[in-house]
Amino acid sequence: MTELAERMHRTFFRMMSLLSPRGQGVFLRRYFDWWHRTPDPWRLGSDAYERHKYTMTLEAVPRLPYRRILEVGCAEGVFTDTLARRFPDAEIVGIDISTRALERARQRTEKARFVHADLLSHPLEERFDLVFCAETLYYVGRSGRLRQASQRLAALLAEGGVLVLVHPWPEAASLHRFADADRSLSPVTDRVDTGTHRPFAVAVYRKA
Repeated sequence: MTELAERMHRTFFRMMSLLSPRGQGVFLRRYFDWWHRTPDPWRLGSDAYERHKYTMTLEAVPRLPYRRILEVGCAEGVFTDTLARRFPDAEIVGIDISTRALERARQRTEKARFVHADLLSHPLEERFDLVFCAETLYYVGRSGRLRQASQRLAALLAEGGVLVLVHPWPEAASLHRFADADRSLSPVTDRVDTGTHRPFAVAVYRKA
């Protein structure tokens, strides 16, 4: 995606966040179900850049025991399957707003549980030792919704749990700012990879 196209893409989703939370959720469900009309529309399972990003993401994760792991915005479960292989003794859960994507995720791996959920509105009561959220927050929209999404991510962590955010750089500085300001989260590391055609940041936090 060109820089101009990506900027227009972000502007469009900020406009959609002018809708009510329910209206925004309905729109996002329909949008992503339409986007997943063909398998793996972002080539997450085959693109070398995505594989590199997965490697860098996992290298940033602290070496701790993780019993319960969550991926927010799991799409068709490519990274979720990677997590299941990397942490074979953990319970792995993936959530996404697209039912069509989740159908393919369930076909991809039986080692994870997949839940149809909207991060902003679903009453997720479970708590996790490790939570991933990658390439997702820019769909949330304006500051109020982004703050809400960041609070939800922090609330999903068990005490001592680890949150990993992965987004394009330098946009990540804005997308991660509410996690940076959250007093319940302590920063662990913030790595920026500028050696690719689309630089990205991996920010890691731990819940006090």
